[in-house]
Amino acid sequence: MDDEESKETGDRFRELVNMTPAELEKWLASDQSREAGQHKGGGESTGHASGRRIVEILRTRKGDLSDDDYQHMRKVVGYIRRHLAQRPSGDVRDTRWRHSLMNWGHDPLT
Repeated sequence: MDDEESKETGDRFRELVNMTPAELEKWLASDQSREAGQHKGGGESTGHASGRRIVEILRTRKGDLSDDDYQHMRKVVGYIRRHLAQRPSGDVRDTRWRHSLMNWGHDPLT
């Protein structure tokens, strides 16, 4: 990934990931977080694992981010955009839709 792609990816990631590392860690420790998303084989959901990775990325200095980190950031951006397009009607405050997004670092109510 060249410098321009990295910058664009980082900018999009920072626009969409609107939870701080501390907020995301607190959320990931909740039962609601662990219940949201798709669980493969009864283990941790994809979104929950991604959330832990997002915390690491947010706490990493920009110059220390790897190509793999930027690939994950692109995955996060794509997921959040697709998921936002599927917003259900009504109050989303306590929905699996919102909880899933929060596992990916985006709180749609913020």
